[in-house]
Amino acid sequence: MASFGKRRVFGRVVVMLIMILALAIGGMFWFDYLGIVDAKDFFAPVLRLAGLRTRSGEALPADSPTLLDDERFAKQLGAVEAMRQELTERERQAEERQAAVEAMAQEIEDRARDLDEREISFKQLTEQYENRRANVEQNAKYLTGMPPADAVKILAASDDQTVIDVLRAVEELAAKSGESSVVAYWLSLLPAERSATLQRKMNEKPASLD
Repeated sequence: MASFGKRRVFGRVVVMLIMILALAIGGMFWFDYLGIVDAKDFFAPVLRLAGLRTRSGEALPADSPTLLDDERFAKQLGAVEAMRQELTERERQAEERQAAVEAMAQEIEDRARDLDEREISFKQLTEQYENRRANVEQNAKYLTGMPPADAVKILAASDDQTVIDVLRAVEELAAKSGESSVVAYWLSLLPAERSATLQRKMNEKPASLD
């Protein structure tokens, strides 16, 4: 009885091993069919002994059942590659446009900064002009209130442009107040040569605070 039980267990083990081997071989052929593994090369000798065709590594024949799928897959791959190239080209164009926009933005920023600097410079010049004009008008009032001889002494010690600016300011103040200008009288008190030079410059440059 004990020997009979061992034979039954041994038979079951053999049957299970055969089933496992069959499942393994069938699974390899199934994976080969799905394209996951290449099992037919491994079983090529056995298949040739059985009279079955094996994979030769050559192109599939025109009547291959997977030919349409292969062609469709190849077209899909071509479409994907074309799309990839198109996306690469679009990315390159986008980068070029971005660089152009950044360059334009930098140019606009530089121009805005240049305009700001010019505006600041213009304001400074305007302030300097207004301050100088205010000083000239104040000096004109002081000189007008002095005795003519004292005023002429101060003018004689100043440079030509300062004298010209003061004389013009005196004329403007006299015109606003409706009084007679003392400019002609001051010029008559200055040395003749200096007076002639001042009048010539005033005629050449009618108005200036440079």
